[in-house]
Amino acid sequence: MLVAALTVDSVGNGLFAPLSLVYFVRLTDVPLALVGVLLTVANLVALPLPIWAGTLADRFGPRYLVVAAEAAMALGFLAFAVVTGPVGILLAATVLAAGVRLFWCTIFTLVADYADGRPGGVGVDTWYAISNAARTAGLALGGLTTGIVVADGSTAGYRAVAYGAAVFLALAAVLVAVGVRAPHRAATAADPVGYRELLRDRPYLGLVALNTVYAMTSMMLALALPTVVLTGAGPPWLTALLLAANAVLIAALSAPLVRRLTGVRRTRSIAGAAVLWVLWCGMLAIVGGTGGVTATVVLVLGTLLFTVAEAVHAPISTAAAAAAAPAAARGRYLATFQYSFAAASVIAPAFFGGLYAVGHALPFLVLGLVNALSVPALLRLEQPLTARSRAH
Repeated sequence: MLVAALTVDSVGNGLFAPLSLVYFVRLTDVPLALVGVLLTVANLVALPLPIWAGTLADRFGPRYLVVAAEAAMALGFLAFAVVTGPVGILLAATVLAAGVRLFWCTIFTLVADYADGRPGGVGVDTWYAISNAARTAGLALGGLTTGIVVADGSTAGYRAVAYGAAVFLALAAVLVAVGVRAPHRAATAADPVGYRELLRDRPYLGLVALNTVYAMTSMMLALALPTVVLTGAGPPWLTALLLAANAVLIAALSAPLVRRLTGVRRTRSIAGAAVLWVLWCGMLAIVGGTGGVTATVVLVLGTLLFTVAEAVHAPISTAAAAAAAPAAARGRYLATFQYSFAAASVIAPAFFGGLYAVGHALPFLVLGLVNALSVPALLRLEQPLTARSRAH
C-alpha cells in the first residue's frame, strides 16, 4: 500500500511539474517575473518547516504528517485552478510549498518505520529504492499525461491538470491514512537527543554537507542537458529521449541495483556513484560545443552512467542518513538531511547558469572536481557512520 500511495502521489505532482511558471502566465494576467518572485517567496516561507516537522515526527510518528502534507498539496493544487491575482497565487503557492516541504521531511521517516515493521528481511535500503522507483514512474506518467492534456493550449486543459493533481494527492492522503501501518518508537522528553545535539554531530553534518554536492549533481541532468543539446551537441529530439530513458531506467534499476549492493558499505556505494558522476561531468565537458554522431553517442553513454549513479545514490544516501540517526531522533535527523536537497535546489540553477555563461565546459569541470574531492572526504566519515549504524 505504501508503494501504491507513493505512486499516486507522484502522478499528482508529475501532472503539474511540467507547467510550473507557465501555468500562471497562461491562466492569469500576472507577469512572468512577478510569478517567479511569488513562487520563490512561497518556498522561502516553507523552508523552516522541517525543523518543527522533524520534532513532531519523532514525538507522534510521521504517518499523520505525511497525510497532512498530501492534503495541503491537494488544497494548493485545487486553489491553483481558481486563483487570478498575485495574492491568490502567493497564498496557494505557500500552501503547496508547505505541503511539499512537509512531505519530503517526513516521508523518509515513514518509509524507515515501515521497513522496520515488515517481515522478510528486506532492508531499508531496498525499501528506499522501491519508493524511488515508484516515485520516478509516477512522475513520468504524470508528466506524459499533462503533455497530452495541454497539447491544444486551452485554459480548460490547464485547469484540468490542476484539478487532476488535487484529486491524486487527496487519494494518496487517503491511501496513507487508511492503508499504511508502520511501527514508531515515539520520542519522549527524557530522550537526550535534540537539535542541539544534532548540531554537534560532526559526522552527520559532514554527510549532509557532502550530500548537498550529490543532490546538486543529481539535478544537473534535467538542468544542463537541454542547454547542451540546444548548443548543437545533438539533435533536438535527444533531450526528451534521454530524460525519458533516465526515468524508465531509474524505475527499473533502483531496487535491483541496491539489492546487488547489499553488504557493501553505504559510504562506498555513494562514493562509487560520485565517481560515475565525475565521468559524466568529463563527458559533458568534452562534448559541449561539438556535434555529430560521436557527440550523440557520448551523451547517450554519459546519461547511462548518470542514471546508474542516481539510482544508487538516491536510496542509499537516505538509508545512510537514517541508519546514522538515533532511534529517538530519526525524524529530526532525516528532516535535517532534506536541507541538503533544499540547498541544492537553490544553488544548482545559479551554479550552472553562471559558469556556463563563462564557458561551456566550466560547470562540468568544476562539478566533476567537487565530486572527485568529495570521495576522500566521504571515506573519512566511513568509520564513524558505519559504527553508528551498527550501534543502532
